[in-house]
Amino acid sequence: MQVRFRLDAELRFSAPFSKEAEDSCRALIDEANRVLFMKGVPKGVDHSEVGHITQSEFSGNTLGLTIESGAYTRAHDALFRFRKQVAPSLGKHRLGIREIVVTDYSIELEGAFPEHFRIPELPFIKKAVLSDRVLSVDLSVSASDLENRIPDRLVRLFEEKIEAAGYGGKGEHWELIYESGTKARHFEGDPTAEMIQRGWIKHALSRGQWIHGPQSTQLFRAFEQIVIEEIIRPMGFTEMIFPKLVPWEVWMKSGHAKGVYPEIYYVCTPKTRDAAYWEDIGDYFKVTGEVWVDEIRNRIDGPIGGLCYAQCPSFWPFLQGETLANDCLPIRIFDRSGTSHRYESGGIHGIERVDEFHRIEILWLGTAEQTVETADQLHEAYTHVFEDLLELEWRCAKVTPWFMAQEGMIGPENGCGCGGRIGTTDYEALLPYSNSWLEFQNVSINGDKYPKGFNVKIQSGADCWSGCSGIGLERWTAAFLAQKGLDIENWPDIVAKKVGEPKNLFKFL
Repeated sequence: MQVRFRLDAELRFSAPFSKEAEDSCRALIDEANRVLFMKGVPKGVDHSEVGHITQSEFSGNTLGLTIESGAYTRAHDALFRFRKQVAPSLGKHRLGIREIVVTDYSIELEGAFPEHFRIPELPFIKKAVLSDRVLSVDLSVSASDLENRIPDRLVRLFEEKIEAAGYGGKGEHWELIYESGTKARHFEGDPTAEMIQRGWIKHALSRGQWIHGPQSTQLFRAFEQIVIEEIIRPMGFTEMIFPKLVPWEVWMKSGHAKGVYPEIYYVCTPKTRDAAYWEDIGDYFKVTGEVWVDEIRNRIDGPIGGLCYAQCPSFWPFLQGETLANDCLPIRIFDRSGTSHRYESGGIHGIERVDEFHRIEILWLGTAEQTVETADQLHEAYTHVFEDLLELEWRCAKVTPWFMAQEGMIGPENGCGCGGRIGTTDYEALLPYSNSWLEFQNVSINGDKYPKGFNVKIQSGADCWSGCSGIGLERWTAAFLAQKGLDIENWPDIVAKKVGEPKNLFKFL
């Protein structure tokens, strides 16, 4: 992909240019084009690819510049290099730069654009036209936007979208590691439908949400006990409580802010707690029997973040900016303190794909070696639980890491970085009623993604790595019941024993 930048800007000074100051400035422009803008450019690069001032115009206290470039010393970089050079020189003429005004900025990208490429609609994009192999973009940006490297980030965004669109429908990376083989099946129906028929669960009033009766809850707690006894306690994980309201700052540092917006349940706060401000909202309900939703929208502030999407990001502010002592590593923790929420849209199905779900989040961190070792131990523990205790028909596979998929980095080359150790392993269970596989468990080695985002270091200077593994109780239940059914006499002994006698509290007439 070839890229070109063109920038028109005005440097406004504290006083009009004298003839001497103008001559001095022209000499600086010539020197910048010959020397300053060439610094750091590899030998052999064509000069047309390097930023250079193509036009200059003096008018009163204003110097107008046109700067053009390819990929080297990009136009905005050249502008700020020149500002740094010109300020002390013109100071001798009693001229100081008061402000920089960007009057025009355009980017051209030339290359192969896939059929499904979509030009983003962003506030600083005035106009964007794709014709044949050339994308022309006109920007509305300030000098501070240029210092914040908006053009560079925009070019990278275009490149990522080209890669994503080009990858198209190839699907995520998936590589089989292990398959258990056939196990005993005692059921061929949809477990959710059977749970409803038997009164184990009922639809709640919000979308993608269930009320779990005693029988379903007993099974949840049995799985939880198995996790505690077979995984958490033997491996030395310690319980913590993570927040379930997540502000933007956390998602910015964790990377989720790059791509989870369609799936977030947003959280907004009232503009005030003043009872008088809200009195007529309550009065409206008293009179109409309806909640005045349209007016409520006017009385709340914009979203401060959202409900828990993934549990682990909320933990990391606990370590933000800290250096961990060598002798406290590895750290192994878990959270089971509340629900997670994802707007699943049309993907809702049964209890296995819902908007509100219950999960035990396992998280660990340490050196790269310690992190990998913990992940390997977890794989052994899960294999034991699924194979020997739950007696499931299951398989596991290397897949596109969850954080890469969320951030638009989908492709086989991203599947398992760092020699295969950074990445995600999915565990899938067969659903006999649909002859399909349900992802019901995963283990992810995230490398330095979180420690780097939250500036967490290790005393030794070694890179800090982390991993996570979410145990979704709805998914475990769906996988288990799809194969074993709802009759406890067909369940493995350990599950039946921990569930005990199913409690039937309700009789409906």
